[in-house]
Amino acid sequence: MNVTSQPTTAERPGRRNPVEGAPVIERFAYDNAIVRNFAVATIIWGVVGMLVGVLIASQLFSPSMNLGNQYTTFGRIRPLHTNAVIFAFVGNAIFMGVYYSLQRLCKARMFSDLLSKIHFWGWQAIIVAAALTLPLGYTTSKEYAELEWPIDIAITLIWVVFGINMFGTIIKRRERHLYVAIWFYIATFITVAVLHLVNSMEMPVSALKSYSLYAGVQDALVQWWYGHNAVAFFLTTPFLGLMYYFLPKMANRPIYSYRLSILHFWALIFIYIWAGPHHLLYSSLPDWAQSLGVVFSVMLIAPSWGGMLNGLLTLRGAWDKVREDAILKFMVVGVTAYGMATFEGPLLSLKNVNAIAHFTDWVVSHVHVGALGWNGFLTFAVLYWLIPRLYRTPLYSKKLLNAHFWIGTLGILFYAVPMYISGFIQGMMWKEFTPEGVLKYPSFLETTIQILPLHMMRAFGGLFYLTGAILMAYNLFKTMAAGSLVADEPAEAPALEKAYVPTGQDTYWHRWFERRPFPLLVGSLVMILIGSLIELIPTFMVESNVPTIASVQPYTALEVEGRDLYIREGCVGCHSQLVRPFRSETERYGEYSKAGEFVYDHPFLWGSKRTGPDLHREGGKYPDSWHYHHMRDPSSMSPGSIMPAYPWLLDQKLDVSTTGAKLKALKAVGVPYDNIDIDNAEAEAQNQAKDISARLEKEGVKVASDREIIALIAYLQRLGTDIRK
Repeated sequence: MNVTSQPTTAERPGRRNPVEGAPVIERFAYDNAIVRNFAVATIIWGVVGMLVGVLIASQLFSPSMNLGNQYTTFGRIRPLHTNAVIFAFVGNAIFMGVYYSLQRLCKARMFSDLLSKIHFWGWQAIIVAAALTLPLGYTTSKEYAELEWPIDIAITLIWVVFGINMFGTIIKRRERHLYVAIWFYIATFITVAVLHLVNSMEMPVSALKSYSLYAGVQDALVQWWYGHNAVAFFLTTPFLGLMYYFLPKMANRPIYSYRLSILHFWALIFIYIWAGPHHLLYSSLPDWAQSLGVVFSVMLIAPSWGGMLNGLLTLRGAWDKVREDAILKFMVVGVTAYGMATFEGPLLSLKNVNAIAHFTDWVVSHVHVGALGWNGFLTFAVLYWLIPRLYRTPLYSKKLLNAHFWIGTLGILFYAVPMYISGFIQGMMWKEFTPEGVLKYPSFLETTIQILPLHMMRAFGGLFYLTGAILMAYNLFKTMAAGSLVADEPAEAPALEKAYVPTGQDTYWHRWFERRPFPLLVGSLVMILIGSLIELIPTFMVESNVPTIASVQPYTALEVEGRDLYIREGCVGCHSQLVRPFRSETERYGEYSKAGEFVYDHPFLWGSKRTGPDLHREGGKYPDSWHYHHMRDPSSMSPGSIMPAYPWLLDQKLDVSTTGAKLKALKAVGVPYDNIDIDNAEAEAQNQAKDISARLEKEGVKVASDREIIALIAYLQRLGTDIRK
């Protein structure tokens, strides 16, 4: 229930005291309980997400760390780590900061305590659902959007709840001016809504299975329009809002430049939305779209660094305080990491750099400089600043605070530097030829073995960072125990009255936006829709952008089942299915990939990282028995392999009861199956499975035709074979 005073007749909002002529003062209370709830969730999920991160980092040099069961392999829990860190740790941190700062910037309690509680518990329920479904193999496989359709609907509903609560608070505010932090919150809300809705268009098959509405090249463009801008508008813009609020508060200084903040805001949200195609350079995406992504990525340096400098220059004259205050040190390193990441992103979008760096550990390092430095350190700073104020007590231990800063900083260095080196090694080894003109390292495994020590150092850095987070959790929970939460913090402010601007008085044009939340919302929407529509519409509407290939046919019923197993096991997390048009790749893998080969791929499976070799030309490369033994024990076929074994595929029966429903759903999204294909799907799958089982028996492997391994072999043997017909 909202806590406000009941004004007397003379004190009613909008009236002035008839004697003094002073504005009406209203008393109310800020809701600190909801801020505390999100803060506690941030701490807990942060430790959980980082713990899973250390586990998967260890799996990349020690296969035994996959723990020998199907629910903890790298492929299954890698998306668990990314979702836990992005949506659980960072997501709760965003809501913590927004709920605290928005109330104070608007001088009003949140619009509805009930909506606040629904938002909090709904978001935690979504996180728990993700933690249960991803290890079980229920995934769409789309980067940062792996959750299946019922959870996507829940995310939409909870996001709407958050939006209503935020805009309701802004509408009932007692402060006319909307501070820059609120601009970023508004842009975050509307853009994340658009990104989520467009990228999550799916055709359900069952309660936890769906197929993307888009296919191949189009799916790739939509996904990386979403993926890049999820980083932009979930990991960046709300944190810039938090920076604009909390950094001046911590330093007790005004933000460096008001006009720079205006330029930063509008330029950033307009330019950022165009940059997604730089994730798809040298792919089957049309060249014009790739070029747009590169141009706008380079342009992005200006507003990004404008924001970084606006933050750092706020501390001008306060560097003595920074040296003494570890909380400000966290902020400085965080903002600096933002600057580094937003310089490196445009650098990686340059085609000559991307040709070496893409699919390597360089990209992993780039991502984690932003995640660990920008998001992590800024979150830590806000937590350390907030908790003592919410509980009206000093921080439990400044020594632990300082220890956390240095341990966390070392953790970032031990993580990032080895991954940069590893990325350079991978990129150069993959491309190196001998004087005779042949690949110097024809086996992908040679590169893998070379970088194992660097992956060990990376895991060590992650362990350091996790240790710092655990120290923080201990420090903050002890602080809470020593104090008492001020759940409803008393406050008072003059009632908002109609603005009066004297005739002829000169006002800055942007003031109009700064006093009107809905024009700000519409303006933000227009800014992000311009680039989105220019990039997306031609790719869908102009047929020449995705030319067809007559020999490319839909997957058979058994191959569809095998592809779904490939998705379930998270194989796309380590293997790409995209041969780029480089001599080094065509020599190693085969003919480069064509756009028309992917027209029936719902979803696309191009991948973003090569921990293992590309698989787009895998079909027919090895006999069926090779794949059987490789899944049973990878090291038996590839000595030194870090790939985990998949013995359950050899034992578990393939469920074909929904095969017909899967083909029906795929038909609904454009795959040309007819009713005969759908009605006979189960029988056709069983017949093809018997043929593969018979071939395996001839090769000395006896396995029942109804096992999952048979379907996976069918899919792997199909890959890339259509253009050979």
